[in-house]
Amino acid sequence: MIAHVNTVAFHGIEAIKVDVQVQIASGMPAFTIVGLPDKAVAESRERVRSALTAVGLALPPKRITINLAPADLPKEGSHYDLPIVLGLLAALGVVPGDSLARYTVLGELSLDGSITAVAGVLPSALSASARGDGLICPGACGPEAAWAGEDLDILAPDNLVQLINHFKGTQVLSRPDPELAEESAVLPDLKDIKGQESAKRALEVAAAGGHNMLMIGPPGAGKSMLAQRLPSILPAMDAREMLDVSMIASVAGALPGGCVSRRRPFRAPHHTASQAAMVGGGMRAKPGEMALAHNGVLFLDELPEFQPRVLEALRQPLETGETVVARVNHHVSYPARFQLIAAMNPCRCGRAGEPGQSCPRGPRCAADYQARISGPLLDRIDIVLDIAPVRIADLALPAPREGSAEVARRVAAARERQRTRFAEMEAPGRLNAQADGERLEAVATPDAAGVRLLSDAAERAGLSARGYHRVLRVARTLADLDGADTVGQTHVAEALSYRHEMRPLRTAA
Repeated sequence: MIAHVNTVAFHGIEAIKVDVQVQIASGMPAFTIVGLPDKAVAESRERVRSALTAVGLALPPKRITINLAPADLPKEGSHYDLPIVLGLLAALGVVPGDSLARYTVLGELSLDGSITAVAGVLPSALSASARGDGLICPGACGPEAAWAGEDLDILAPDNLVQLINHFKGTQVLSRPDPELAEESAVLPDLKDIKGQESAKRALEVAAAGGHNMLMIGPPGAGKSMLAQRLPSILPAMDAREMLDVSMIASVAGALPGGCVSRRRPFRAPHHTASQAAMVGGGMRAKPGEMALAHNGVLFLDELPEFQPRVLEALRQPLETGETVVARVNHHVSYPARFQLIAAMNPCRCGRAGEPGQSCPRGPRCAADYQARISGPLLDRIDIVLDIAPVRIADLALPAPREGSAEVARRVAAARERQRTRFAEMEAPGRLNAQADGERLEAVATPDAAGVRLLSDAAERAGLSARGYHRVLRVARTLADLDGADTVGQTHVAEALSYRHEMRPLRTAA
């Protein structure tokens, strides 16, 4: 007799069905796992033996073969422990095999028989729901699995004894409830920033349209403070966005307690981060910082200090909205529709162009430092802003009356206009930063005065086609913030002012 238990293997955020086949036959005592298992799967033999011993059961002195089908698909991770032990219990007649047939199972076993949390429960739950199966997962992951839908039958035991008793009918496992993560009530507020009114305006525009932004200024000008306050003016994620973000976090093992969050991701990797850490990779091709920032913000402080390969790896995801991890044994893509916010000093010493200060190396210092940022990457940034140092007199002023709450309301209203517009057009995307082609021309064509201004500025500044379209996107966002149906000359002028700052950088490069 061969017992069958369903589980999954992960390919990106996709959960692929795997059939765990268990055979107990006569012959020399052996415990063999086949089907391209990795080291963690092969080691499950010892965890399974110890877990069964802990609950008062023992494996018979026979030949035990575990096949993970399809056999040509690599199997990685410790979540195969629970389906393997349930397959053994079904083959031994401890639990009914026909009851297991309608469940997808995943979980890691401890030596004492407890079932510990694993990564990827949410994608597995969605995959099981699509097939009409139920789900058996660790108790710690139950709240995460519950987000897959109210119709999904979920068993979330804390240990192997509870699961055996449930199938025997001596104990009933209740369905877990979905849970939201407890968020800190207070986020850094824009009221904390004195002065920098133009920078706060640009930050509002970037938040409203999802635009990429680069801030250039001396140390202490407030670049990092501005970026850290961006989450306070961004609207909460809706159900679809929350599910997409949570699936990526689940595969990465970054959902503590199985609780999901409505707050948009804000990822701020250190400038020493490697290309694999940013794009994704490793033995199991896990998502990197770009994917973990999906539907949120990726903040890169000290932008020129990042490795050139890391910076150039940003170019494709900024256009396509996904990262691709290509390895000999893996070719995995992750969604990565993030908003890039970057900050940098004008030169290595940070004093170039600052009033009353002089750079020891002169213009050469700024030219060499800025040359680390390539022209194609700069061309993908919508807003480039020169951040002037804060005057001491500004620090003595009272706190601004307008804070994050007031700005967040305007940002939410502008985003709602964009969402409605794209829904009526039946176009993909929800933000102006994602509009392209005919959709961009249909919604962002300026009036006659705006067209003349943009054409003249494009010729003088030598804008590329991508740069021209990005000016239109920013201008459309400015019109949405004003509640205007048509992009006017003032909107184009302000959008060009944000683009104009790229010229010295491009010259330096």
